[in-house]
Amino acid sequence: MTTAETATPAVPFAFFALKVVRTRRLGPSLVRVTFTGATDDGLEGFASGGHDQSLSLFLPHPGQPEPVMPPVVDGDLYGALGAWRAMPDDVRAVMRSYTVREQRRTADGTTEVDIDFALHEDGGPACRWAQRASEGDRVAVLGPAVADNTGVRFRPPRDADEVLIWGDETALPAASSILESLPAGTRAQVWLDVPYAADRLELRTEADATVTWLVREEGAPAAVDAVRAATLSGTAPYAWIAGEAGSVKALRRHLVNERGIDRRRVTFVGYWRKGLSEDALREAPDQTEDES
Repeated sequence: MTTAETATPAVPFAFFALKVVRTRRLGPSLVRVTFTGATDDGLEGFASGGHDQSLSLFLPHPGQPEPVMPPVVDGDLYGALGAWRAMPDDVRAVMRSYTVREQRRTADGTTEVDIDFALHEDGGPACRWAQRASEGDRVAVLGPAVADNTGVRFRPPRDADEVLIWGDETALPAASSILESLPAGTRAQVWLDVPYAADRLELRTEADATVTWLVREEGAPAAVDAVRAATLSGTAPYAWIAGEAGSVKALRRHLVNERGIDRRRVTFVGYWRKGLSEDALREAPDQTEDES
């Protein structure tokens, strides 16, 4: 498998080999796995753009020492992905999409990357992998080689005078990173939808942010009802909504149809859908774009 050696500044993504450094349970529904490079060049060339930076995570099947991946020939990422898709399902690495929670340089010059995994009782292979992850475990990612890349979706217009954020537990890492990035003076209303009271996290931000935790075990209102009850103070808001696809769809409809927000000012990402695996979600038709 190749690493960032194949990447040049003009290539926005590259394959990187990672290994687990440590894990930490953040709450009932979230575990943080910290990675560093698994090759001699470490994570040289990895360049997260922050915010809701996404990447493709490739995991081994149980019993495999590392994910089974085809080689990247002459920097041809598309060819490598095509070869990966052609491999048998029970052999090729399991691929799932995740957010880079944080990238940092340690005192000794090592680059570390945090990825937070949402945990569910009926979770899929990535959830099960994260629950048993331990130091030295190996994975691969198709991740950012330049900071300004299409894996960063949070892009408020210059004239935005209020930021609206909604996310469930799967979007909590991205929402937390976005909050940390907002400059002082930014007005923000944030709704974070989580299963348990113990899932509340200490959030850091310099923005003028109002954060509402919608805790389902406490009987919190549905996402649309909570957002509908809010009073918007800005005249040019920008919204970022991510999480379960059905909730995202309903929220976008509310913001565009009921609130009258220009659809171009609403970024929406369906991370998962009830009753569907990520593989099935990728294949399912997305009807959200057709709604006004």
